[in-house]
Amino acid sequence: MVREKTTGNLYALKCLKKKHLAQSNLENEINVLRRIKHDNVVGLEDFYESRTHYYLVMQLVSGGELFDRILDRGVYTEKDASTVIRQVLQAVSYLHENSIVHRDLKPENLLYYNTDENAKIMVSDFGLSKMSEHGVMSTACGTPGYVAPEVLAQKPYSKAVDCWSIGVITYILLCGYPPFFEDNETRLFSKIMRAEYAFHTPFWDDISESAKDFIRNMMEKNPTKRFTTEQALKHPWIIGDTAREQDIYQSVCEQIQRNFAKSKWRVRNSSRTFFKWCFTERWVHMGT
Repeated sequence: MVREKTTGNLYALKCLKKKHLAQSNLENEINVLRRIKHDNVVGLEDFYESRTHYYLVMQLVSGGELFDRILDRGVYTEKDASTVIRQVLQAVSYLHENSIVHRDLKPENLLYYNTDENAKIMVSDFGLSKMSEHGVMSTACGTPGYVAPEVLAQKPYSKAVDCWSIGVITYILLCGYPPFFEDNETRLFSKIMRAEYAFHTPFWDDISESAKDFIRNMMEKNPTKRFTTEQALKHPWIIGDTAREQDIYQSVCEQIQRNFAKSKWRVRNSSRTFFKWCFTERWVHMGT
């Protein structure tokens, strides 16, 4: 964390070792971050480099990860999930309007701005994002389980891959487990490429048909038939008209705890780096 000397405002500091990072990858992330400014996107404030490291001064987001907040709530409904996904869609729609594809949307990259009960969702981590003026990409990248069928099939793909990932996230938010799960990666990818998933009993019995319809449209195997962000934002479940307010906290949280490690339980490797050289003019390093 760093503090801006003139204002006293706090910011997050992202430190990257040069030897672990291709220059082109960092340049891509910096170019993307400098191009975007949205209420639901973690923004870049400044950038520095030393002989061994790159330093990104980022907007401070202190509300924690999505799953952690759900587990801590005590009460959780479809309406809550709909509110989260609507904000993600608004952010991703903005990215797509600016010819940017995130390519790595997943719950770990969705953070709460602060600890307030009604804090907004922030989309983060643009390390795999791509500025695509022509709309077609070919590099296979993303996180297994969230990546779209056309990427795994090694076909040219478009911004529709982000919409698939949002569909997967929505599915998880409503049941607590992923739509595709196999210990064997080959079988996992095979299921994804066939779009082979189901709404299992009893976990989906109390979930509205509208929510399931939304997921089907987002997780459409054919990317040309898949919902765009604009279409998704107009869906009744996202608008809030059909999202149920029945409490699903217990069933969802049991599955989240079973299938996803809570971030605060993870063992995090930390490294010490000294920032004396770059924060003498504008920034004061506050420690990790």
